[in-house]
Amino acid sequence: MTKRPLEILDQVLNGQPVIISLKGGREIRGVLQGYDVHLNLVLDRAEEQVEGKVEKRGTLIVRGDNVIYISPSVE
Repeated sequence: MTKRPLEILDQVLNGQPVIISLKGGREIRGVLQGYDVHLNLVLDRAEEQVEGKVEKRGTLIVRGDNVIYISPSVE
């Protein structure tokens, strides 16, 4: 049976870390806490690699129209 994209997001909700690729070449890693049909995301323990250093961002809300893809993170 084929799953819908939002059903796949439900599987990683409050669980494993995800990588979010954003417009402008940014990538953020964190634990998905919630989302809506517009793909607005709430990430906990978010961090971003900037100029070779990992910077902790804490809890973030990411606007859905900036998201290119969401992928499970390998940690």
